[in-house]
Amino acid sequence: MLQQTLKSEKEVDITYRFNFPRKMVFDAWSNPIYLKEWFAPTGCTINFRKLDLREGGSFHSCITTPTGYECWCIGTYIEIKSPERIVFTMINADKDGKPVDPTSIGMDAQWPGETLVTVTFKEENGTTVINLKQTVSETVAKKTGAHPSWIEMLQRLQSLISSL
Repeated sequence: MLQQTLKSEKEVDITYRFNFPRKMVFDAWSNPIYLKEWFAPTGCTINFRKLDLREGGSFHSCITTPTGYECWCIGTYIEIKSPERIVFTMINADKDGKPVDPTSIGMDAQWPGETLVTVTFKEENGTTVINLKQTVSETVAKKTGAHPSWIEMLQRLQSLISSL
């Protein structure tokens, strides 16, 4: 259940409540088997060329839209503290894992080539409240579809956990 969205023009700030224990939500976020099931917007798929989900580990992923557009990304896991926090970078990349200028792949000129995503997990009365922050402005995130994509992915995560 979405409680609030962007609080600041400086960064995406989304709070979402899950009716599940914190460890269960954290595990679904940090387990590669589950991550492949929900970490893309509705109708899209995600494939990982590399996924080393540990502190200092990295990933190389591709989200493919229903029309066949591919959005490649690389990143590094800065912090993974179970079941409290996950911090990682997201960098626009090509299929070979080399960083690219976002405008060269059709992204908005204001989209930064690299962002930092911080997700915290807080237990409240048997539910879990996550807070997701990404270092990109609210306006740009809404204009590019990144903000609604995060919400869709959180809804997919909710559905996945419901089915476990």
